[in-house]
Amino acid sequence: MRTGIATVCLSGTLEEKLRAAAKAGFGGVEIFETDLVTSSLSPEDVRLLAEDLGLGLDLYQPFRDLDSVPEELYRANLRRAEAKFRLMGRLGIDTILVCSNVGTASIDDDALRTEQLHGLAELAADHGVKVAYEALAWGTYVNDYEHAWRLVADADHPSLGTCLDTFHILSRGWDTEPIEKIPGEKIFFVQVADAPKLSMDVLNWSRHYRVFPGEGQFDLPKFLGHVAHTGYNGPVSLEVFNDTFRQADVERTAVDAMRSLIWLEERTAQHVAAQRVAAEHDGDLAVPAAKPVMPLRTLPEVAPPSGMNFAEVTAEDTHPLERLLAQLGFASQGEHRTKPVSLWTLGDARIVLNRQRARGVAPGISALAFDVDDAVKAVARAAQLKAVPVARASQAGEEILQAVRAPDGTEVFLCQDTRWTREFGGGEGVAAHDGDRSPSSVGSGARGGRARIDHINLAQPWQHYDEAVLFYTSTLALTPQPSQDVSSPSGLVRSQVMQTPLADGGRAVRLALNLAPWVRADSVRGTVFDTFAEHIAIEVPDLIAHAQACRRRGLPFLPIPANYYEDLDARFELPPGKLAALREFDLLYDRDENGEFLHFYTATVGSVFFEVVQRIDGYDGFGAPNAPVRHAVQHAVQHAVQHAAQR
Repeated sequence: MRTGIATVCLSGTLEEKLRAAAKAGFGGVEIFETDLVTSSLSPEDVRLLAEDLGLGLDLYQPFRDLDSVPEELYRANLRRAEAKFRLMGRLGIDTILVCSNVGTASIDDDALRTEQLHGLAELAADHGVKVAYEALAWGTYVNDYEHAWRLVADADHPSLGTCLDTFHILSRGWDTEPIEKIPGEKIFFVQVADAPKLSMDVLNWSRHYRVFPGEGQFDLPKFLGHVAHTGYNGPVSLEVFNDTFRQADVERTAVDAMRSLIWLEERTAQHVAAQRVAAEHDGDLAVPAAKPVMPLRTLPEVAPPSGMNFAEVTAEDTHPLERLLAQLGFASQGEHRTKPVSLWTLGDARIVLNRQRARGVAPGISALAFDVDDAVKAVARAAQLKAVPVARASQAGEEILQAVRAPDGTEVFLCQDTRWTREFGGGEGVAAHDGDRSPSSVGSGARGGRARIDHINLAQPWQHYDEAVLFYTSTLALTPQPSQDVSSPSGLVRSQVMQTPLADGGRAVRLALNLAPWVRADSVRGTVFDTFAEHIAIEVPDLIAHAQACRRRGLPFLPIPANYYEDLDARFELPPGKLAALREFDLLYDRDENGEFLHFYTATVGSVFFEVVQRIDGYDGFGAPNAPVRHAVQHAVQHAVQHAAQR
């Protein structure tokens, strides 16, 4: 599949955009008119630079308000168009995008539109240019791609075709199946963008909230599958208007964009293959015979992770963390034999404390590790999706751990087993015993009597939140859930859970990505998020008993206000004894139609804290109604600490 990107997707100058697109691996670019008009490069310079970078210049856009106009204005439009055709000759671009008219002075007459489009195509042919006509979702009279195609077909000119844009089609809810009725040779260009489903006028939705494929809620594989069946084999190009992308680092955004097209290509190949299998099963021989001309590559296929192998916290001084883990019931498995790293375990929950290269670093989550079937294949897939491998120094006899770096800088390890634990303490490993030395098999989970990591919550920089969602979706096959907004004293916190399908009665992996309301620094690990920290949640089989043991060990619980328990009693009418136990140990509670949820939080050390949870029956959430309480208490504690430090 030939990949492309519109320069409007990226920040920076035109030259910076071209270099970033080439570095990310794009085959071509669309030149957005404003980028050229504001550039100090001449059209000839742009053409030479693109040739040097190995980039095709695939489209010049946009040309607006050509059709449906009175004759005098139409003649002026042709003059304007001819100037653009000459410019395109200097650039070496042979296709121009013409949008349906959005003006109020336009005339609702399809015969007139057809005549004017044919006249434009005649002029374009004289200059060796093709015209791709596109129905804008907010077009005055033409806002439906099928309508635009009928006009193109009626105009009947070899230099006139149509452009299909996913946003203009899917934002209006148009059926995409009729795309297959359009001859592939008359589809001159395909533009793709994803978007969250929002209730707002389509123009503002388009101009500010488009995202790259896999970062929104449109069914893009289905759309592109229909395009593939037409025989279209031209560029599939990103056209994304997004305020955040146009402020972020140009090279990072280009890599994120390229990853999205690689993901989309694979998903489309899977969609087309599934359609063929279903058709063969139903006895429909027509679909298998209609093999798409568009070449669609796939990646090494990996199953979703089957569990959390470990979580890592990095700090210069790990003593406060060691004390906190001991109070939680974790047991030390000793130091690594060659590195300043220690391992702590509670059942199947493993926490690594890392002091390497940590001078001046406050405690924070630095790495996650997932259980996978084939670590080498999983890393190979991630690398093809533009993930950056993490180099890890290992000495003779040590396990080689595969890892890549997430967009926020977190190291993501992909592990097939826990043999790496043998490198700690006495070298016996901890796969067969927990902190209390009770024997059990690895992966049995808290509901089977052993603690495990239930979920991890990571704060994401605003510039790369959507990028993170796509990263975990594409590289690890995690499934994004609908995002939620949680109130905090500093504003709304947007939260999106990434998880695996249900396995053995529970989720194997839950990863919550949170966009904090205020950011003090740039988007690297170690960023301080105002009133917002990250946490590791541990699931245990009996939360109240565990809380009692933690209290005896002196664990500082996050203090929950009395008002919370009055509200809890009003909402759930809990038995007095149960409510008293919750109040005594600062425990929180939630219930839904599937089951119950108990949890508590520790104090925050650096930017990390711990949560301990118990899931009863089929409860599969995170206690979302309790999140505002937690944010409010943490906010109050943080400001009390800051105030004390200033005195």
